[in-house]
Amino acid sequence: MTAIEHSRTVSVVGTGTMGQGIAQVALVAGHLVRLHDTVPGRAEAAAAAIAARLDRLVEKGKLDADARAAAVARLHPAERLDELADSALVVEAVVERLDVKQELFTELEKVVDDTCLLATNTSSLSVTAVAGALRVPERFVGLHFFNPAPLLPLVEVVSGHATADTVATAAYETAKAWGKTPVRCADTPGFIVNRIARPFYAEALRVYEERGADPATIDAVLRECGGFRMGPFELTDLIGQDVNEAVTRSVWESFYQDPKFTPSLAQRRLVESGRLGRKSGRGWYAYEDGATAPEPHTAPPTEPPAEITVEGGDLGPAQELLAMVREAGITVHEVEEDRGTRIVLPSGGQLALADGQTSIEFRDVVFYDLALDYRKATRIALSASEDTSGETLREAIGLFQALGKKVSVIADVPGMIVARTVAMLIDLATDAVAKGVASAEDVDTAMRLGVNYPLGPVEWGRRLGAGWAHELLEELDKRTPGSRYAPSLALYRKAYAEGGE
Repeated sequence: MTAIEHSRTVSVVGTGTMGQGIAQVALVAGHLVRLHDTVPGRAEAAAAAIAARLDRLVEKGKLDADARAAAVARLHPAERLDELADSALVVEAVVERLDVKQELFTELEKVVDDTCLLATNTSSLSVTAVAGALRVPERFVGLHFFNPAPLLPLVEVVSGHATADTVATAAYETAKAWGKTPVRCADTPGFIVNRIARPFYAEALRVYEERGADPATIDAVLRECGGFRMGPFELTDLIGQDVNEAVTRSVWESFYQDPKFTPSLAQRRLVESGRLGRKSGRGWYAYEDGATAPEPHTAPPTEPPAEITVEGGDLGPAQELLAMVREAGITVHEVEEDRGTRIVLPSGGQLALADGQTSIEFRDVVFYDLALDYRKATRIALSASEDTSGETLREAIGLFQALGKKVSVIADVPGMIVARTVAMLIDLATDAVAKGVASAEDVDTAMRLGVNYPLGPVEWGRRLGAGWAHELLEELDKRTPGSRYAPSLALYRKAYAEGGE
């Protein structure tokens, strides 16, 4: 099947924010659109709201006035469900309750033709389960738009257990014809984005719970070092702590309480306290009038070392640092060494890239975090234990400050912030691809467009090497028993293949 023709009717049931957004997308694409809601008057109000948004698009020069008039003429509120009988596609955007959705689609099957595609916009329920009550489950598919639907390009096209390939293809091509970027995925908890994104929130919360750093510092490190557009604490405040926690809990429960998806007690307490984020005026941060944003921890200016010694020569993902150090006028001595790569500071202390180990295990080591791009990063995190000498820590701070970086010193947290987050993202993405949830290309597209990641996790894994993520997670697993950080079999296989053993 190909895309649904523009001459065919598309109906949307549920006229909240998401329903209105989906209807607007279909309308602007050229379809006749019918809007239905069980609450009297809501469909008419939604149609008026959509027309008003189209007016604003005309004012901004993003829509022609004639196109706006034609679109409004194609928009029809429907008081009764049987008015949707001529639909080629019906998209549901009602409350996230399985019984409600099943009842709706059971009634729709009595109204529409058997060739009509039925789609749910659910973000948390099983597409297979919703379709389980239908007479013709083969024509049922998930069309998961992201909010706001008219602006965000990503649509997850979810095939349930019974979904026919032709139906999934038709849904995919239709979303594409509407100007969206669709990705295909199997019916798995969280689909692509909400499944793979969990570590971005979970690892930040874990670092916070381990008293590794405060929210403002964690956010700053992930933004300014990791290259993420927003930090997890500010992002969950924007999403709503209750919404984000509910998604995490849903994925965790759907995976039979897999430790990799364990919710955060700290976030639960925040929700219980009513601090839900921007919408309540306070979450991790305060949003009341006059509130000031907390500053991340930033080390004061410190003298850089005059020289460093690099033993082993290859810093792996941080190799670019050597050229940057030389450009900063700091002498670099290189020494052949068979015991691996180490940066030795003048004090005799060492500087090492985060690898899942802790400073307390060594005589005098400061770890530095992974960066998306060490040249473009404006902040670097360092971790040290109470036993790390003050001189070694000062030299490490001064070294990165000489490279033009702000420095945040955090506690002795294994894997630090960016490194452990990226390693977990790589692991979950690798596992999802291996289990047929989605292709590697679709996983990366979904994570870049759905949550604005600077790199897709599969591509990140290619750049860093599967061995890097596997080794870091193995070290974390040793220090945090419970299988949360145990590398997936898929990541193990990739790492083993890369090692050529």
